[in-house]
Parts: sequence; structure tokens; C-alpha cells
Amino acid sequence: MDIIFWVATNVFGEAAILLGFIVLLGLLLQKKSASQTVSGTFKAIIGFLIISAGAGVIVNALTVFEPLWKEVFNLSAEPLGDFMGQEGFNAKYGSAVTLAMTLGFVINVLLARFTKLKYIYLTGHMMFWTTTIFAGVIVQAAGDVSFSKLVIFLSIFMGLYWTIQPALTQPFMRKITGNDNIALGHTSASVALLGALAGKVMGNKENDSEKIKLPKGLEFLRDSNVITALTMGLLFLVGAIIISFKDTPGAQELVAAAGDKNFIIYSIIQSFTFAAGIAVVLLGVRMFIGEMVPAFKGIATKIVPGAKPALDSPVVFPYAPNAVILGFLGSFVGALIWLVVLGNTVGYVFVPTMIVLFFHSATAGVFGNATGGVRGALMAGFITSTVVAWGQFIMVKMLLSDTIPDTAMWAADSDMFILGPIVRFLSQLFF
Repeated sequence: MDIIFWVATNVFGEAAILLGFIVLLGLLLQKKSASQTVSGTFKAIIGFLIISAGAGVIVNALTVFEPLWKEVFNLSAEPLGDFMGQEGFNAKYGSAVTLAMTLGFVINVLLARFTKLKYIYLTGHMMFWTTTIFAGVIVQAAGDVSFSKLVIFLSIFMGLYWTIQPALTQPFMRKITGNDNIALGHTSASVALLGALAGKVMGNKENDSEKIKLPKGLEFLRDSNVITALTMGLLFLVGAIIISFKDTPGAQELVAAAGDKNFIIYSIIQSFTFAAGIAVVLLGVRMFIGEMVPAFKGIATKIVPGAKPALDSPVVFPYAPNAVILGFLGSFVGALIWLVVLGNTVGYVFVPTMIVLFFHSATAGVFGNATGGVRGALMAGFITSTVVAWGQFIMVKMLLSDTIPDTAMWAADSDMFILGPIVRFLSQLFF
């Protein structure tokens, strides 16, 4: 009994160690060299631990952004309040998330092997964040759930999602790529589908985005880190300037928080801190996913010959690079509109996370262009910002308020917003 308790506490209770064991097993089964096995296992563990460090940086920046814009809009709404937060959630439920992600992948492989849905989902970082967000929704809805039930529910749900999602987008992927070799495995699938349908109904397929020439000066839009820093910098700057001219107690308190620094400079630094935090988290995700995916890819392809890999959203970007930028421009305009609308209606400060908006609207733009040309790409981008803005509000305020609302402000994606209420409903039946 003591051995079981020790394993539960030190292996299943430590998400980073459990992840390391999973990667180690996958590499051993593929008979990798000792050097590759040690390197892959260690890098996976280190990468996972980096995520917590980056999450803390992001939360600190958000604690400035939210009250700043609440004061701009003269909102009296309460702040996020007490919540578990990503670091605390990982400590308590990270092992369940990691195990569920692994078992869900196994279910995906088995479904691909024994059904007509021959798609294997290989976008590992999306697998991690989607499982994490849905775990947060479940804990919020059902309370302190048992480890086994949480793992079982998430494994089945994620396995089904990772199998069905690529199948739904594949008809449009064939139109985009001109073949049936690869599939889309990404949480932008919902807005990609909506964008494609909107483009088909209201766009003009003949006015293809690739017939227009965009200036080279806009090439920086393809760098998500630059976009995040630029956009958040602009929002922090505008908010800081407005606050500097206000003489309310709230404004004075915000300015005082900057200490000896000029408040505008202080705010700009916070915007770059936010971008840096995301860059740190992504570094960690890339590091551990870079080891996890290869550890399973070889096994999966041996079990399911002929399966199509469902890959990250950038796989579609080369097919319509102009549509990528048009989709993002449509979402950027939409994000600014919804920032003002949400702030003045429901009293919520929308955090327009560019890392989400860029990749999702860019993907949706390519899909929208495939059916509706330039107009379809722009409409797809605006649809993306609409789903993300209102989805974030619902997720933060209603589905994750006590667990990981901080994570939902930057790491929750379109499909998560669409499926979140369904997960909540099913969890209330299951738990």
C-alpha cells in the first residue's frame, strides 16, 4: 500500500515526471538510442516546467491590463477574484490532464485503425491546452472530482474530438491543398468551417486573395510574437494615456502602482512582459511537445498504415499567404470592436490575445478564401474575433471562474469556446 501511495504522489501526482515517463516509454518502444532517449525525456520534463514559469509572468501582466481597462470604461465589475490559477491547477490536476491526453491519443489511434476516420491528431500543444481547459470546465462544474473519473471522461472526449475534428474540415482541406494527403488538426477548426461556409454564402470565389499583391512592409504580421507585443503595446498605451488624464481614485491607484516610473512607460513594459510570458510558455510547450509527438508518431503510423496526419494550422498558410494576412486584419478590427462593445455592455474587459487571433483567423482566412475569395477571408477573420471575444467572456465568467480563468484569457481557443458548454453539460451528467 505504501508503494502505491508513493507512486500516486511522486509519479501521478507530479505531471512533469509522469510526462517524462510517457515520453521515455514511447522512445524505448521505438528502440531509440540511449542518447536520444535521455535527451528526449529530460527535454520533455524541462519544457513542461517552463510552462508554469511563463504562466506566472502572463498573470502578473494581466493584473495590470484588466483594472486599466476597467477604469477606462468606468466599470465597477469585480475583478477575477479568488481562483486556482494555472500553476495551482497543474499542481493538483496536471497529472490527470497528462494521462488523459495520452490515453485520448491512444483512443484516437484505435479509432483511426478500426473506423473509416483515418486521421491521427499530431498537434501536441493543442492536445495539452484543450485537455487542460476542459479539465478546468469539469472541475468548475462538478467540484473536486476523482482522479480516475476525470481521466476516463477526458480520455474518451478528447479521443473522439481528435478523430472527428479533422474529418469535418477535410472536404475544405482538399479544396485548399488540391490533394488528400494531410488534414487539419487544430482548435481553429470551428472558425475555419464557419469562415468557409460564410465565404460560400456571401463571398466571391473568383476574387481570389492570391491575385492581389501585399507590400513587403506587412511581412512582420507573420510573426506572432511581434503581433502580440505590438497589439498589446497599443492597447496598454491607449489605456495608460486615458488613465493619465483621469483624476479618479481608481486612476490614481493605478498610477501609484508604477512607483517612480512614468505610468505610460510602466504600462508599455507590462505589454512586452505579457508577450514575453507567452513566448516563454510557447518555448516550454514546443520543447515537451517536440519530444512527445515523435515518441508516439512512429508507433501510431505502424499501427494505422495509410492514416493521414492531422497537423498544426500553419500547414495551410503557404497555400494562400495573402488570405493569412487578410484573415488576421479582419479579426484585428473585430477584436477592437468587441473590446469596446463588451466593456460597455456586459462589463467585461476582453483580452484580445494575438497568439490565438493570429493563428485562428489566419487559418479561417485561408478557408474563407477557398470558398469566397478576399471577402470570404476578411469575413472569416471577423467571425474568428467574434467567437473568441464572446467565447472568452463566457468561459472566464461562467465556465472557469474558480479554476483557470487566467489561462482562458490567452490559451483558450475557438473550438474550446464552442465545445466548453457541451463539456460542462456532459460533466454534470457523468460526475
